[in-house]
Amino acid sequence: MVLPRERGPNTLLIATWNVNSLRVRLPQLVEWLQQTPLDVLALQETKTTDEAFPRAAIERLGYDVIFSGQKTYNGVATLLRRSAASSADVARDIPGLQDPQRRVLALTVGSGERALRVINVYVPNGQSVDSDKYFYKLDWLDKFRTWLADEATRYPHVVVLGDFNIAPEDRDVHDPILWQGQVLVSERERAALRAVLAQGYSDVFRKFPQADKSFSWWDYRGGGFRRNHGLRIDLIIATEAAAQCCTESHIDREPRMVERPSDHTPVLATFDI
Repeated sequence: MVLPRERGPNTLLIATWNVNSLRVRLPQLVEWLQQTPLDVLALQETKTTDEAFPRAAIERLGYDVIFSGQKTYNGVATLLRRSAASSADVARDIPGLQDPQRRVLALTVGSGERALRVINVYVPNGQSVDSDKYFYKLDWLDKFRTWLADEATRYPHVVVLGDFNIAPEDRDVHDPILWQGQVLVSERERAALRAVLAQGYSDVFRKFPQADKSFSWWDYRGGGFRRNHGLRIDLIIATEAAAQCCTESHIDREPRMVERPSDHTPVLATFDI
């Protein structure tokens, strides 16, 4: 685990983690938060309804939480450390997209010049490049791109983080030849992600030197994690003003090493707004 060396009064430590069922992973989440002094945490694939969300367990850790749930599938939640941040202007849907799937959660942390717009996202997987779900994903990303362009005009400091279900480049794939043309790596998905970034966003993980073969997801099958056969699909992107405030970003592999882990592991970034 890597934490910021110095934390000033305006420092925010932000992370994203696809927990692949909050019900299953709640003990791991609690333990990780006790060790990691996050200010903002975006969770995806909570797979729980709002009525069943474990709010009390999270609030006992000193966090407020906003969530948008769905039974069995999807679901996003954003945790805010109570002593560090409060939220406003909450949005749970992409404007103009009528979609029952719970995949986005936007809120504003702070106010005035130090306001930070935080958008938690779980991009559709796409299943396979010849499936209806793949074309749903591409259409979803197009509407997401339009929304992020609008958000960038409303808020100078925007951070979008979550499971993008796209490996941006070949260096984000353990075996680019094996994965070539497959879902999560296909050129149409990568082009859609580049179009999102072209709205004034950048991948803050790549602002800093990183070890080769740095991944955030590994298949449960075939010893994927042990062999480091993974993909980097969990991203933190930011507008230019926010990216300039980013002082560090890394992947924490430790939660992937525990018993019954999520297939994803957290990605973190530090911002001095």
